[in-house]
Amino acid sequence: MTQAEVDQLVAEIGSELLRRLKVPQALRGEGLNIADTVCPDCTQRCVQTCAKKSAAIVAAGADRITASATVTRVDPVLAGMIDHTLLKPEATASEIAKVCEEALKYGFASVCVNPYWVPKVAAALRGSKVKVCTVIGFPLGATSTESKRAETEAALQAGAQEIDMVLNVGALRSGDHEAVKRDIAAVVEAAHSRGAIVKVILETALLDDPQKTTACRLAKEARADFVKTSTGFAKGGATVADIRLMRQTVGPEMGVKASGGIRSLDDLQSMAAAGATRIGASASVKIVEAAAGAATDAY
Repeated sequence: MTQAEVDQLVAEIGSELLRRLKVPQALRGEGLNIADTVCPDCTQRCVQTCAKKSAAIVAAGADRITASATVTRVDPVLAGMIDHTLLKPEATASEIAKVCEEALKYGFASVCVNPYWVPKVAAALRGSKVKVCTVIGFPLGATSTESKRAETEAALQAGAQEIDMVLNVGALRSGDHEAVKRDIAAVVEAAHSRGAIVKVILETALLDDPQKTTACRLAKEARADFVKTSTGFAKGGATVADIRLMRQTVGPEMGVKASGGIRSLDDLQSMAAAGATRIGASASVKIVEAAAGAATDAY
């Protein structure tokens, strides 16, 4: 079959598909990129990311589907900033498996889960660049330093590569800065001995600005790798003002993670502009797909 004959066949298949979908004749010249008509309320891209449209094309007789590479291009730099997070206590095994699949598909920095799920996530991500992240002293930070260290060591043994620990918020607010620093340092020592990194969760919604500054300073002195805003379980999450303050305090050499309430591409971009180098989000897929759509529209 010549290329001209192939092109003709593709055109005929497309026309027949649109006819069967009862697309008005006046709109058929637009092809399948008429989402509101073909798939009401659809926000996906034809054809690489839209299962409905792709399946319909194959059902109509196509053996292969061609589409521009710009249709589903996900920015690897943006995806690589995101810790794909599922920390709700009621999360099921199937939900954990799903976030692992999504992380592998989009190239997220890590999958962040509660310690119980670390072995499952480590098995799912083995051999990939996506890291296994877990939380320690979560979500209150009020367990003993010995407990946090033991929890860290167990998580590392199970396959964790990144540790997000909650600092002792009550000790910080009480002015016991040495206790806070020792608490962080114990986790850092255990993690670094196994090649893992540590992000210290400040729970910024519970602190005033001087306390946030002190917490950042203590985390840096204890050799943590990141400071992080929130657990997502307090009364507030990340704010641009907090990220800016944290970045100013720790300087350029330390990571800053924005977490809590980040649900859109605009949220991520605002946090990154303020100084965040990592984002914790459960809406990760929505964010990277929104970015891919924006890039396609610009193209």
